[in-house]
Amino acid sequence: MALRKIITLPDPVLRRKAKPITKFDKELQTLIDDMVDTMRDAPGVGLAAPQINELQQLAVIEYAEDEDEEPKDGEEIKPKPKKLFVVINPEIIKASEEKVMGIEGCLSIPGLIGEVERYEALTIKALNRHGKPIKFKVDGWLARIFQHEIDHLNGVVFTDLATRVWQPTSEDEIPLD
Repeated sequence: MALRKIITLPDPVLRRKAKPITKFDKELQTLIDDMVDTMRDAPGVGLAAPQINELQQLAVIEYAEDEDEEPKDGEEIKPKPKKLFVVINPEIIKASEEKVMGIEGCLSIPGLIGEVERYEALTIKALNRHGKPIKFKVDGWLARIFQHEIDHLNGVVFTDLATRVWQPTSEDEIPLD
């Protein structure tokens, strides 16, 4: 496995629509493994193939459900293991009516964060790393991450959707894809 270079704006690849994946070969498996290593090294919670100059409909996401939970008085939160998602040709097939605002950052847009409105919950269908169909529901922060990564596959970056964008200060938490 190797770390890949994460490209940044204004690289035009980030504005192009990725192509569907049809071949599930050893080369694809290596790309997936490289993307997971690159995402973890960055560190980020998600990475789309166009961010490493690969115009393919592929994203990796790793997130623990309780990652942002605050402990209640005297209670200790036992961390849940992070769950790794590998999604190929992902498609949002259902979205909640409810939308929520949240702050996002991006590994391909270093030094900026922004407020973006996203659907609260989604149903997604995709293929797994072996080409088998998968379908699952996500909500909250995980739904936001999925929307962010799927946007990358369509040539959209968070600053296109943000109601405001700014350079973070030390008080700002910077969630990165």
